[in-house]
Formats: sequence, C-alpha cells, structure tokens
Amino acid sequence: MAPPTTKRLGELDGGARPHVMFIPSAGMVHLLPFFHIIVALVGHDVDISVVTVLPTVSAAEADHFSSLFAALPRVRRVDFHLLPFDASEFPGHDPFLLRWEALRRSAHLFRPLIDGAAPRVSAVVTDVTLTSHVIPIAKELGVKCHVLFVSCTTMLSLLAYTPVHLDKKAEQGPGVGDIDIPGVRRIPQSYLPQPLLDLNKLFTKQFIDNGREIINADGFLVNTFDALEPVALAALRDGKVVPGFPSVYAIGPLRSQHNSPEVEKEEATGSPVAWLDGQPARSVVYVAFGNRNAVSRDQIREIATGLEASGYRFLWVLKTTTVDRDDSAELTDVLGKGFLERVQGSGLMTKAWVDQEALLKHPSMGLFLSHSGWNSVTEAAASGVPLLAWPRGGDHRVNATVVVSDGVGVWMEH
Repeated sequence: MAPPTTKRLGELDGGARPHVMFIPSAGMVHLLPFFHIIVALVGHDVDISVVTVLPTVSAAEADHFSSLFAALPRVRRVDFHLLPFDASEFPGHDPFLLRWEALRRSAHLFRPLIDGAAPRVSAVVTDVTLTSHVIPIAKELGVKCHVLFVSCTTMLSLLAYTPVHLDKKAEQGPGVGDIDIPGVRRIPQSYLPQPLLDLNKLFTKQFIDNGREIINADGFLVNTFDALEPVALAALRDGKVVPGFPSVYAIGPLRSQHNSPEVEKEEATGSPVAWLDGQPARSVVYVAFGNRNAVSRDQIREIATGLEASGYRFLWVLKTTTVDRDDSAELTDVLGKGFLERVQGSGLMTKAWVDQEALLKHPSMGLFLSHSGWNSVTEAAASGVPLLAWPRGGDHRVNATVVVSDGVGVWMEH
C-alpha cells in the first residue's frame, strides 16, 4: 500500500491559519523528535504551541526547552504544572517512567489547555506515552489528534498488536510468550521490553492502555523512512497488524535544522568536534548508550579495557546515573587510575551532553557502539555510520532486529 496522502496546512481548519499544539512527554529520547518537527514547521504559515511540563526530570530537558523558546519566539510556551504525585507508590521505578505516570494522572488538565487556547487549536500532536488520555480529550473537543511515535515502526506494530495478543493469550494461561505480529515478524519473549513480562508492572499497564487507544488516533508520525522499514510500514498501512489502523506517515530521518547551543560551544572550545577534526577519516569508534541508560562502574571499566586494548581511536560519552542532575562522579574515579593518561591523544571521554547527530556526520566517524535506541539507529543510518548494537533494555532489542534485517549494522549477540 502506498504511503497515505497528506493535506496542506490550511486544510486542517477550513482554510484558516492552523494552530498545532504539541504535547510531548519526558526524556530526551522523546523530546528531541518533537523539537526537530517544531523547528521544521515554524517556517510555515502555522501557529505553534508547546506544552511544557514543569519541572523537567533532567537538566538536558530544561536546557533544550530554554534554547527552543529563545531561538523561536513565535512558538508559544504553555506551562503545565503537575498535580502532586506520590512516587513512593512505585519504589525503585525509573524516574522517567514515574513522570509518565504523573503526567497521565494530571492529563485531565490538558482539556482546558486545548479548549481554551487562542487561536482555536486545529490539531494536537502528542507523545505515545500519553495517548490513552489525550486522544479521548481531543475527540471530545473535535480536534484532530496525531501521535508522534519515537521508536521504530516494528515497535509501533508491537504496541498495536500486544492487546490483541494478550486477549487471545488469556484463554491459554498466564504469561506473555512470543508475539507473532501479523505481516511483520515474530518477536521472541526475550526481545520484549522486560516490564512487559509482568502484567502487573506500571510500564505494562501504561503500554496496554496506550495500545488499546491508538486505533482512535487520526494518524501516526514515525521517525523512520520506507527504505529502512518497508515490511512493518506496509503491514500497518494495509491493516494486517490491526484492521482499520490510522494512517502512518514516515517522516524520518528527523534532523536538526541548525546547530544547537551545545554544538556551537563544542566548536568554540575544541571538544569534542575539534578533536574529531584531528582524526583520520573513518577511524573513530563512537561509544554512547543513550541519555537514560546508566552503566555500572564495573562494566565501564571492562569497556575501557576493551577500548584501550583494541588500539582504535574512540570518542566515549559516559553516563553513570539515569538522570544527569545526579551524575557528579569524576572521570578519573569512574575509569580508574592512569586510564586517561594512557589513552591521551587516541581517546576522548566526556560526561557532557553532545549533539550526537552532528558527531555522527563527522568524516572521522567509523563505527558506532550503541544501545540501539531508535534515535541513534536513524542518526547512524542517515550518516552512513555502521552500528554495533548492544541493547540495554526497553525497545532496544526490537530496534536491534531492524538494525540487522535492514543492513544498518550488526547485533553483538548475533
């Protein structure tokens, strides 16, 4: 089936200047695709509002929101203050997952924001983590609601089909088991996001609620492209996964429209962009495991040993905590005595935020050792840098199946 047809912006609201309200969620992996679309859209004849949840979980989120509104004064900022939320109900949970739940419990407050906006909101674009609450509100108000899906199309098909699978599986006994997505692929249970294996987990309840509601969206914007995921896109568009599924628009790979303040600062101070300038073409191994994936000290030192022994040049973005505000450890303490001195000149380590897209475009990049988060996969594919997938959790194993099947790179386990 061919990709769905698109409408001109004026057709969203009877020919009048449209007003699109973006309702993102938490975490840089969820925010960056929103920012890319907003920057691309601002040059068109359209009003834009962005719901900004306060306070943000991480410092990187706060910095990027500030940069967005400073650079684009036409974009309206709509502050959204969460209702009190007792996180002690869910001890030990990921702070970003807790933020999603806090957002869901405050989601009824989106109704007056949408209904009372001036000019009238023509369309809402929301994050998939909020769909079970935002879609019904938009429908009640007669506002089009599209979902920006920040993972791969294969993961979207898994989200759409999981409720169907569980309804069938309930008749056969407990457990999730492998999920055979019609027209796409069979996802082994070991590849699923681990919380899905426990139907009582907070993430699982959110996932299933959203999976049941997404059929009522007006369309999906997915950061992918037809050459990367032809099978999954066709299966959703043809109704093989779920009959009557909404239109799916492949809008990737999403790219920055201009340099971020972080990149400009890096270029000015000489790190790490200037360091890359001094390396031979295709010679650097880039190591990064995403913004939410902390690595244990022991594992960090094992990686360090391997990088040093390989003899290859490398750029390594380190994280020791899930939330950047909590990360106060010094590189020397993390990496061990003498490591920084031994790799001086051949290796560069940083704990600072980097513009990964800009780094991957650099001609010295030769390989990307990655957790296979979807933003990383699409950025590597768009930059022509082969990816060595080392999935850490969440949707990473599902993404890694796409990495392998579509020739973007290889999966360490395979």
